[in-house]
Amino acid sequence: MPQAGYHPGRSWAVHMDEQLPLIAGITRVAEETPTVRTFEFDRKFSFTAGQFVMVWIPGVDEIPMALSSESAITVQRVGEATKALFSLREGDKIGLRGPFGTGFPKKGRTLAVAGGVGAAPLLPLAKEGYVTEFLLGARTGSELLFRGILGECTRLSLATDDGSAGHKGFVVELMNGMDLQEFDQICCCGPERMMSAVLRAADAKGCADGCFLSLHRYMKCGMGVCGSCSIDPGGLRVCREGPVFQGNLLRNSEFGRYARDASGRKKKV
Repeated sequence: MPQAGYHPGRSWAVHMDEQLPLIAGITRVAEETPTVRTFEFDRKFSFTAGQFVMVWIPGVDEIPMALSSESAITVQRVGEATKALFSLREGDKIGLRGPFGTGFPKKGRTLAVAGGVGAAPLLPLAKEGYVTEFLLGARTGSELLFRGILGECTRLSLATDDGSAGHKGFVVELMNGMDLQEFDQICCCGPERMMSAVLRAADAKGCADGCFLSLHRYMKCGMGVCGSCSIDPGGLRVCREGPVFQGNLLRNSEFGRYARDASGRKKKV
C-alpha cells in the first residue's frame, strides 16, 4: 500500500480565469440509467480521474460535478440544479470552471469500489487500464452505472440491494474474504456511508493509508476561498486538498458522520 504523504498533482489544462465560467455547448445527452444521464460538451479538459468542474446552469445554480471523461459529466437527478440540468438538450449551453482538486493516484494494482453514480469519476481510471478489479454496487440492477463498459475494462463484480444483479447486499460486502494486501491501493467513490464502511474494512486489514476516497461537500466557490467545503476538525478543503483524500486523513474527521448544508449547519450523512 502507498505510504502517507500522498500529494497528487493538479491539472489546469483549460486556460481560463478560475472565477469566470467557460461557456460550453451540449453535444449529446445519454440516458445511462433511469436516474442518471451523461452530458457531453464541445470542450475537452486534460484532467486526472477524480477531479471536478464547477457546472453553471444559467439562471439556476452552480454545482460541482466530477468529470466522467475529458468532455463529459455524468449526473444523477437529486435536486433543483440537477433537475434543471436534466431539462437541457443538445445545443443548449452550460458554464464550466476547472478542473479543480486532486484526483486518484495511478499506480500499481488498484481495487476500485463504487456505489451508484460514484462510478462516474472512477470510469476514466478503469478505461485507462489502471483498475485491476472493480466492485460496483447500486440499489437495483437497472441502476448499475457503466456496467457494460467496466466489464470490458477490468474484472467486475456486482452487488445490488435487492439482489436483482450480482450479490444481494451492500457493495462493501464483496470485500469480505478478499486479501486487500494484494492491492497497492483502493479507490472509492459513492454514498458517504458506503465509503465510510469501505474505509473501516480497509483499516481493519491495515490498508487505510492506501485507501483513496472522493468526498462530496457543498461548495460555493470551488477555489478554496470561501471555506464552505472545509471538513472538521482540521479544515481541509474538499475543493483544494480533495475531493480525493487518503484514508488516514479521514479517520478522525467528520467523514461518515456529518456534513454541512448551505447555511453551515451540520446534517447526518
